[in-house]
Amino acid sequence: MSEKPIASRTIAPHQQSEDKRLAGVIRPQRLAEFIGQQKLKTNLGILIEAAQVREEPLDHVLFHGPPGLGKTTLAHVVANEMNVNIRITAGPAIERAGDLAAILTNLRAGDILFIDEIHRLGRAVEEILYPAMEDFVLDIIVGKGPGAKNVRLKLPKFTVIGATTRLALITAPLRARFGAAYRMDFYELFAIEEIVMRGAKILEVEIEPEGATEIALRSRGTPRVALRLLRRVRDYTQVRADGRITKETAVAALNLLEIDNLGLDDLDRRVLLAIIQKFNGGPVGLDTIAASISEESDTIMDVVEPYLLQLGFLERTARGRMATNHAYQHLNLPLPQTQTKQIPEQPGLFDSK
Repeated sequence: MSEKPIASRTIAPHQQSEDKRLAGVIRPQRLAEFIGQQKLKTNLGILIEAAQVREEPLDHVLFHGPPGLGKTTLAHVVANEMNVNIRITAGPAIERAGDLAAILTNLRAGDILFIDEIHRLGRAVEEILYPAMEDFVLDIIVGKGPGAKNVRLKLPKFTVIGATTRLALITAPLRARFGAAYRMDFYELFAIEEIVMRGAKILEVEIEPEGATEIALRSRGTPRVALRLLRRVRDYTQVRADGRITKETAVAALNLLEIDNLGLDDLDRRVLLAIIQKFNGGPVGLDTIAASISEESDTIMDVVEPYLLQLGFLERTARGRMATNHAYQHLNLPLPQTQTKQIPEQPGLFDSK
């Protein structure tokens, strides 16, 4: 195991305690305030407006994509747009079918039930959820043995909004119950810049556009990471500068956190260096990489790999993971002899084409 828990990484996309405390302050309340994900916003806006015109509850919606991109925020936005209450739970929190039955029987007409990490629902719980989502009924067994009988309770029409980072782990019957499924992708640079500027205004921090750009460049295309970096840069400028975030203070603060100009931190670099230096650039299996740097393989697969793949620094093959030429270049390492031929320069994740 690593000495530093994965959740404590500054650029970890998973929610941390400070993120939870500030979520209510920074989180947008309306669809018009939500920055980025333009195609998703357009489709979601049409879905909401159509439901309002028909005066019906919203169809069940599934948001999927990497953590930190705003799935929970969008669920709250949808509830505000529909002017209904939202009940929040998570897949691991619903351990028994009775837990879900208690939640469902307390919903009112039009309410939204938001289930985070919905891919972690137990099979018995899913069986209860199927008829509830499809026919708005709850089937429960009363009694035991030969005298047991099935009782069907009618439920008010409600909406389930599910969120998952692992779409492939959701069973096909559950996925089929969602009328709309939207993928959330990493944000473009201009959107992250706007999110940082908006966050600075809410936090009452003076920031120059160049400072916001520097934070955005290192935020891995993830709003949650961008806002966390904004708070860390704010701390630095209040202690080491005049409290105003400029490009220079942002660079100094982020370099102190060991976050480079592409948003890679120590763990990302250790993964790449292990592949390059210990295994000659690969291919090498995921479990072998994890063992070589004393990390969990799930951590590497869920947290580290997506961004390295997005940058083009890592390649998945049938034989294992391989570091690309661009990873060698970024780390200022010589290319292997078999790969020393001239390669074109790859545009960065946020560069314009």
